[in-house]
Amino acid sequence: MLGVDPGLTRCGLGVVASGAGGRLELVAVGVAGTPPDADLGVRLLAVERTVTEWIETHGPDVVAVERVFSQHNVRTVMGTAQSGAVAVLCAARAGIPVAMHTPSEVKAAVTGSGTAPKAQVAAMVTRLLRLDAAPKPADAADALALAICQVWRGPAAARLAKAVAAAR
Repeated sequence: MLGVDPGLTRCGLGVVASGAGGRLELVAVGVAGTPPDADLGVRLLAVERTVTEWIETHGPDVVAVERVFSQHNVRTVMGTAQSGAVAVLCAARAGIPVAMHTPSEVKAAVTGSGTAPKAQVAAMVTRLLRLDAAPKPADAADALALAICQVWRGPAAARLAKAVAAAR
């Protein structure tokens, strides 16, 4: 499971596997970073290259991307949306399904509260993956939280979608 916390300056990437008995295992975590003063196209290409490399290296069965939500800073939300779209494109090119999760869905899945602060999400990711320290920066921890959310909620969402389709 590849989780992508989209962003232009820092795009968090985290791969989590579900082992025996549902035990979560950290496979890889990192950040695709781009300089804020670089041209937008160059920045998006850098994100595309890194996400493609992660998909090729780790072969995820699903790519979980954070769904962009409205913010007061339009410039920030645009960059986040563009970076997220690049991740979706990379997954589609590789024939991998994409799952979109809102920040509150991810927080609720990992901490039990959809309004949990970032520090609590990072602490739970650290605990769930049995890490010695929280992944840094926060974008990396958020990407792992997305992957964990998909591991736990993805199968149920797929069963629900199948049942809804069958009822039609």
